Order: sequence, then structure tokens, then C-alpha cells
Amino acid sequence: MSACLMAAGAGAVSAQPAYPPSFPPDQNQMPQLPSEPQLYGMLPIPVPDQDPWYDDPANLADYQPGQIVRSREVQTRLLGLPFPVYTKQLLFRSNDVHDNPIVTATTVIVPGIPWTGSARPVVSFQEAIDSTNSACNPSHTLQVGTMKESALAIYWLAQGFAINVPDFDGKFNTFNTYAEGKMVLDSLRAMKNDPGLGLTDSGIALYGYSGGGSGSIRAAELRESYAPDVRLLGTTIGGTPGSLVAEAEYATKQEPGLTGTSNFTMWLGFASFAREYPDVFKPEDLLTEEGQGLLHDFESRCYATIALEGAYRPISAYYQPGKSLESSPEIMKVLEDNSLGKHIPDTPVLWWHGMWDELIPPSVVLPTIDSYWERGADLRFYTVPLPEHITNAVTGWLPAVAWTSAVLRSLPPGPKFKAEFTPLPAGFPGS
Repeated sequence: MSACLMAAGAGAVSAQPAYPPSFPPDQNQMPQLPSEPQLYGMLPIPVPDQDPWYDDPANLADYQPGQIVRSREVQTRLLGLPFPVYTKQLLFRSNDVHDNPIVTATTVIVPGIPWTGSARPVVSFQEAIDSTNSACNPSHTLQVGTMKESALAIYWLAQGFAINVPDFDGKFNTFNTYAEGKMVLDSLRAMKNDPGLGLTDSGIALYGYSGGGSGSIRAAELRESYAPDVRLLGTTIGGTPGSLVAEAEYATKQEPGLTGTSNFTMWLGFASFAREYPDVFKPEDLLTEEGQGLLHDFESRCYATIALEGAYRPISAYYQPGKSLESSPEIMKVLEDNSLGKHIPDTPVLWWHGMWDELIPPSVVLPTIDSYWERGADLRFYTVPLPEHITNAVTGWLPAVAWTSAVLRSLPPGPKFKAEFTPLPAGFPGS
């Protein structure tokens, strides 16, 4: 991504009056880019906000969490090419972070490989959606062939496991709240509620990295209280922030070198939280006119152009005088309420993190790990002795496949351990 940023033009192009005409010379000079939803709108498969299949039923409140509203068979594509698997999409009722009824979708993929002797196991694959438009959700990107993590799922499909891929940020794309866990669990209820899939009695493992880990671990935390009927055998995550307060403190300000790319996460986070907590996250109260214009531009994009436009552009540079996230107790409370560790998973967890991470420093994660450990979590945590966020999406994925495959085949999850490795001095950017 840094190479792309270096190649960006020196001047900013204005595409709408609200968009800032120029940026400070020490910030990202990326011009305003076309958004991915604009491109998806040119394809023959309608985007979700133009597809009536996603519409709420008139009597939504009468549905139970996980109850199916409607279903359909679709074609899964990988890099735009049809992939030979059976795919069924389910629209189901769930709850938002305030326990209001909502609908969202999940995509269930079943390979043609026979499975005998037990119910076919399921990997619930939470993609790092990290977007602000429903066209970026996997129920759409799996159909058009642009789901960025789809190739990773093949190694589970090749073993005969089914894959559940939920739109766990909802059709309004909220991010990093406990509603993600509810939507993951309700997607699994919906999957179980469809008798034609044959997965009613399946054992389930959760997987997710970065934003996908956020949905996975929140589901694991909530399973015991919210969905004890979901038969969860284990959860594997990596690269996920523990404390949103600490992550906000890190990513809102200017950071040196590659760590400055982390700035995009706070534009994404603000746009998302403003949807779930509009009375708390108020752009007009916190941000300058330029900042509000930038935020408006980030409100309907997929991860890639959010990352390119938001990197090296600290949101703190667009605070009104005397204002900041920290100056609002209500904002800080929302971030704390949605930080991990409010519940302890009652099933085994495998968790990894890189020793240096430009987007989510280990210091944002390790206090949560310590809390899990001290409170008796069935935890296996290790620090990968390699740097960089995307690198460690790959290095941790191979052990994740091996471990989830083992627990899905009823093998023991192995002993608990906490093997953190922190070689960098305290305060080192990205540590």
C-alpha cells in the first residue's frame, strides 16, 4: 500500500464542493478516487441497496434471532470465474448493538465432496469487511468474484467442510461493535434452521483476521449468553484490536513511517460508529468543515479506497479547536463498551499477533490477552516473530487452518499457553 501512496499525484482533485481542495504538505496527497460501489453498480448483479431480496419484512419484530426471512441459490465466483460449489444465501433476523431487530445476510458454501459418519463440519469465515457500503459485503462480492479473502477458504472446502460467510457488519456496515458477534451467531442459527443444507447438527469453528477477527471473537464472547444453541468448537483469530480506546489514541494522530497508514482506521471507525451512535459521534460537533467533507467521502466505500485515501491523514488534524475524541466522555464510553473482554469465551481460542503491527500495535492487544488469561479463558496466544499487519495475516493463517481442522474433526484443542514476544522498546511506533 505504501508504494501506491508514493505513486500518488502531488495535487488533490476535487470531485464535489464539500471535498477539501488541498491537503497539508505533510499529509497524504491522494486525489479523491472513484468508490468501489460505483464500479460494482456497472455489473449485471445488482448491489444490495438496489436488490429487493435484502429488504426488511414488514413484520421484522415478529421474527426470532436467526430466523430466516428468505433464501436463494447463487453462483460463487473466484476472481470473477464461477467456482464449482453449492451456494445458498440466507436473509435472517438479528439484533443491532442496541438490541433493535435488523436483517442481514449470510452465504453458506457446501463443496461437492461427500461427508459421512457425522454432520458435515462448518467453518464460519468472517472476512475483514472493513467497509462502509453494503456492496462491499461478502454476500455481494462472492457473487461478483471480488471477495478479497475468498482464496483462503479453499483449503477448508477441499477437506469437505462447509463455509459460512456472514455479512456480520450488517447491511448498514457498522464496525467493531458487539453487534458483530450477534450477527455471526444468528447467521449460524439461520444456517442450522435451513434443513436443506444438512448442517443442523454440525460442529462449528470461527475464523477471522483483523476486522474478521473482531466479529469472530465477539461471537465467541457472546455465545454462552446470547446463543448457547450454537455448537461452537473453537475460534481462531489474529490481528484484532483489544482496546478500542488504545487503538483510537494510536491511530488518530500523525505517526512516522509505515505506522502512518493506520490513520485510515479512524475514519472508518468514526463513519461506522456515527451510524450506531448518532447522538454521540457527531461530525458537526467534532470536525472542521474539511473534516466533515472527508468523512462524508469515507461513508460509502470499500476497504481499499478507504485505506488509500485515509492513510497518512490523521483525523486529529481535522478536529475543531479544543475538540477531540478524548474530550467527549460519551465517545470514550462507547469505545470502552465495545472493547474486547466484556465476556470470556466458554470455548477454546487460538489467537496470534505480529510482534510489530503498523495498524494494530501489540500494546493495544496484550492487556486484553492478560485479562483473558487471568480470568481463566481456554486460550492459546502467541506472538509471530515477524512484523507488519498483512504479512501476519498469512503467517498465522496456516496454523489457523491446521488447528480449526483438528477441532472440527473432534481432536483435542491442545494445552493452553500464553507466549507473547515483545522485543521492541515501549513506545516504539507500532509496538
